[in-house]
This record gives sequence, C-alpha cells and structure tokens, in this order.
Amino acid sequence: MHSAVLLIEFGSIILALGLLGRFAARFQFSPIPLYLLAGLAFGEGGLLPLGASEEFVATGAEIGVILLLLMLGLEYTASDLVSNLKAHYPSGLVDCALNALPGAAAALLLGWGPVAAVVLAGVTWISSSGVIAKVLGDLGRVGNRETPVILSVLVLEDLAMAVYLPIVTALVAGAGLAAGSVTLAIALGAAGLVLFLAVRYGRVISRFVSSDDPEKLLLVVLGLTILVAGVAQQLQVSAAVGAFLVGIALSGEVAEGAHTLLSPLRDLFAAVFFVFFGLHTDPASIPPVLLPALALAAVTTATKIATGYWAARRAGISVKGRWRAGGALVARGEFSIVIAGLAVTAGIEPSLGPLATAYVLILVVLGPLTARYTEPLAALWSRRTAARRTVRGEAATAPEEETWAQTRVGD
Repeated sequence: MHSAVLLIEFGSIILALGLLGRFAARFQFSPIPLYLLAGLAFGEGGLLPLGASEEFVATGAEIGVILLLLMLGLEYTASDLVSNLKAHYPSGLVDCALNALPGAAAALLLGWGPVAAVVLAGVTWISSSGVIAKVLGDLGRVGNRETPVILSVLVLEDLAMAVYLPIVTALVAGAGLAAGSVTLAIALGAAGLVLFLAVRYGRVISRFVSSDDPEKLLLVVLGLTILVAGVAQQLQVSAAVGAFLVGIALSGEVAEGAHTLLSPLRDLFAAVFFVFFGLHTDPASIPPVLLPALALAAVTTATKIATGYWAARRAGISVKGRWRAGGALVARGEFSIVIAGLAVTAGIEPSLGPLATAYVLILVVLGPLTARYTEPLAALWSRRTAARRTVRGEAATAPEEETWAQTRVGD
C-alpha cells in the first residue's frame, strides 16, 4: 500500500510539473515560479500535503542540485574560466560588492545573525544563468556586442560558487573557525587541482570517459558525477561543487554528448528540487516577509542594472548596450534557491526560506521584463531630460546623449 501511494503521489507531481512547464512555454516565461508555487501547494499548510513520497522527493531534489551544477560546469572549459577570470575579474568584484552587500545588510537589519547574512548575500548576488540565457535567445540578442559581457559576469559568478558554497556549507553546519578554514582550504585545493588537470590533461580525461554508445556515456558520466559529489559532501566541501568540477574537467565531444544526454534528466530533477524547496516553505509564512522581499528586490534590481552597465562600459559598449546588459542580469532563480536551501535544511532561520522564495518569485518574473524594457525606458528618460534642458535653454550634455543615436553592429 505504501509503495502504491508513493507512486500515485510522485506521478501526480511529475504530471503537474509537465503541465506547468507546457503552460510556461506557451506564454514564453520561466517555469521556475510555477514550480515553486507547486511546492507551496504540496507542502505543509498547502492545499494537498504530501506524505509517503516526501523522502523520495528529497532524494530527487539532491540529484537535481548535482545535475544543475554538472551541466553548468559542462558549459565551460578550464581555459575559458582562467581567461575570463584574468580579463573580467574587476566586473566580478563590482558585481559581488553591489549585489551581495544588500542581502547581507537586510539579514542583519532583520536580526537574523551573521550566518544568515552570508546566506542571503549569496541569494541576492547570483543571477540565474538559465533564465538569462533563455531570455537572450528569445529576444534575439545572442549576437549582440554586450552579450559576451553578460556571459562573462555569469561565468565569474559560477566560478565564485566553487569558493562560496564550501564556506556556506561549513557555516550552516556550525563548524568552528578551524574546521571552516580546513573545509575552505580543501575546496580551494580541489578546485585548483581540477583546473590544473583539466588544462593539462583534459583530453586524456575526456578520452577515458568517452564512448560511442550513448548508454555507456550516460552511465559513466552520471556515475562519476554522483560519486565525486558524494565524496565532496563527505569531506564537508559541498556535493554541488564536486559536480561543478566534474563538468569543468570534461571537454570537447564528451561534454557535448553528455550535455545532450543529461539535459532532460537535469530539467526533471531540477523541477523536483524547486518543488522540494517549496514543500519546506509554509505559504502562511510568506506574507510577513513580503515587504522585505519587495524592498530587497527593488534594491538589487537597481544594483544588477548598475553592474551590467558598468561592466559593459568598461568593455567599450555603447550606452544602449550598457542598459541592455544591466537589464538582462536582473533575474535570480535556481542558484539563489540552492543557496537558500542549504540554510533551510540546516534550520538556520525560519523566515529565510519564505523570504528567498518570495524574492526569487518576484525577480524571476521581473527579470525578463527588465531585459526587454530597461534600454527603451532609459532612452525615453534621456530624451525627456534633453527636452527639458532645451526648454530651459541649457546645453545638452552631448557625449553621452549622442550615443543614443549611434547605429553600431549588434546595437
């Protein structure tokens, strides 16, 4: 009887997620907010609380995080990460300062303590690579001049996670300064070793994993990833970081083949992860944190736009492209929830999960809108400002305003 109930409940969840995904695709927006809402509906205090399948869903959610980070690692080669770090690290530092500090400040103002401050800093810092990539494709901006700048910021955020996640894991586990320092040293050493091996021996590693048979390739890559993730977690480093490093170590045809084979699995288990996060959030706990979430979303929308504008300006992009770059970076999503999930599982702060849920729901919906409308709104504001100055008889500030009229390839 127990197994029958489990199958019925889990089958209902998967069916509901499929229907929600189709609904989101029909109206061309990210399904993440719908998955979170589904979790709220199935969780405690929701419409249909789960019973038998919750433990099974928890395991699926953990696999979802591992696959998210593995697929992220497969997007980059070690040489790409090194070159991006050398060329664009100032943009990464500005991104961290402008977007992590508001989250940390909000947690301290709410009286949640330093550990919650570090967690919420990560939630507000990391943009959603998946949502942003989809939006750029939908808007036909993949070939724009500002797009490499956007991708560079995202790459630096992803690379920073290899350092940030072990820190958060140690903090939420209650490790002391010595234990936390050892954990961080292990994580940095492992990341450095993997990058070195990937640059020097990436082809050898890929040949070892490679197989012409899709079934064997899938089993070897998936098995290796889960094994490394488990070892990393045993060392208190973070299973997600282990999966990310495996993805970086694979390159060429192996990475492409693994990406194709694992994409459907990633989408399935990632959706389960969002549902699982929602399961642990009582819908009644969201209204009390809605105003702080709205305020934090407003502040970090402005800081992300400023980040993209600054990074694009540094790269010599025109004013139009700068505003487009800023607007595209606003969306938060999967990794903000991954970070918040670590704290929720450890029971750090009861209100952190609801705040993160509300925050992500707001920005995953707002992000595509800012990507589309930030540049036109900035242009309208600039023209109105110029018109007011003309009425007052003031001279236009020519250098910046003239750039709105410039026509350049990709603008």
